[in-house]
Amino acid sequence: MRAVATTASVPAGSVPPVSAAAAAGGLVDVRSVVPDAIIDLRYATTNNFTRTQLYPADARCLVHESMAPGLTAAAAALRPQGQALVFWDCYRPYDVQVKMFQVVPNPAWVARPGQYARSHEAGRSVDVTYASVSPQCPPQRQISGICLADMGTDFDDFSARAKAFATEGVSEAAQAGRKRLRDAMNYGGLSVYSGEWWHFDGPGAGVDRPILNAPVD
Repeated sequence: MRAVATTASVPAGSVPPVSAAAAAGGLVDVRSVVPDAIIDLRYATTNNFTRTQLYPADARCLVHESMAPGLTAAAAALRPQGQALVFWDCYRPYDVQVKMFQVVPNPAWVARPGQYARSHEAGRSVDVTYASVSPQCPPQRQISGICLADMGTDFDDFSARAKAFATEGVSEAAQAGRKRLRDAMNYGGLSVYSGEWWHFDGPGAGVDRPILNAPVD
């Protein structure tokens, strides 16, 4: 099941406020930061490695406010080429991280939950790609009328090809797509996780923080 992605730009001021718990944790809706963001939260569907729906269908892409300047800059770097950021995951509740690790108990692919929040659990990391209008787009890369960039693997591909700088089994076009994404995110000061081409960390992503109990909807 493919997520029904949100692709239309959101007019300024029209993004609903986040919950009180999310606001208290410094979380904001990414659409208030990147109005043309494409939201395709895989964990709000069964189209993910657990094959179960982990988020409510109306889940929102929430990020910590410290990521706002970087994401704004990254999106701006992509726009001149008609490209837009696609968000697959943003803030991730702690209980969801626990469920994921139960399915894949391998820290090389899924972070082991601790008595703290960091990275996705703190809203300080995002899983992204980019998309653009293309006259020729394979069905598997089509999303709401536009085309996902060729990155060589899908999201949450637990293979060596998913590593950010992989070359074996990754076409030159896919390597170029990954570099394009890295360059845009680096322009915003966001750094790629070497084990996953789609995962980018914001400021302080690796710092242990109190667990947030904010809902994603």
